[in-house]
Amino acid sequence: MSKKILLTLLFILGFITAWAQTNWELRADKDGIKVYSSEFPDSKIKAIRVIGEFNATPTQLAAVVMDVNTATEWVDRLKSSTLIKRVSANELYYYAEVNLPWPAANRDFVAHLTATQDPDTKVVVVDGPAVDGFMPVKKGVVRIENSIGRWIITPIGANRVRVEYSIHVDPGGSLPSWLVNMFATDAPVQIFKHLRTELQKPGYKNTAFLASDN
Repeated sequence: MSKKILLTLLFILGFITAWAQTNWELRADKDGIKVYSSEFPDSKIKAIRVIGEFNATPTQLAAVVMDVNTATEWVDRLKSSTLIKRVSANELYYYAEVNLPWPAANRDFVAHLTATQDPDTKVVVVDGPAVDGFMPVKKGVVRIENSIGRWIITPIGANRVRVEYSIHVDPGGSLPSWLVNMFATDAPVQIFKHLRTELQKPGYKNTAFLASDN
């Protein structure tokens, strides 16, 4: 096992451990969307957790998350999102660039998305850690090397799901505190609002992504 793969696995393990054990502090509660933050081991940047409910099945919502080519339509400040490699229906690699306001430099990353569904509970989990390689570093853009995100999509009724999105990102470089705070509260709320709109598009209504929701 290479050193970089080992470090990535350790980072993921640290995230999952922190997510399971840490006390989350409520940062925002708007339009049925709750945003929490938490200290993260060995990092000055806090982890973020967003919780909301949607009119959708687990696989419909997972299909939107896995459709990386349309992510700019609902992810706040995402400048570009491009599929690099599709391994299977539930595994892919993609490249994305995040547009930050001046004087901060844009950030970019390559992520590995995998989706799994419990056959009994129908809960869908989508993991998306940043990975090394695939795309050369761009001049003037800071590459995010340490990032981990997880979607937990739980059915709570007929065509109704509870969504938990937890993420920790080391953005690299230097960012002003006001910008970090903006992404910690305002951006997650906007993402979940736009996600509700995205789910209404016809292409996601009868998706066969993953297993059956029934």
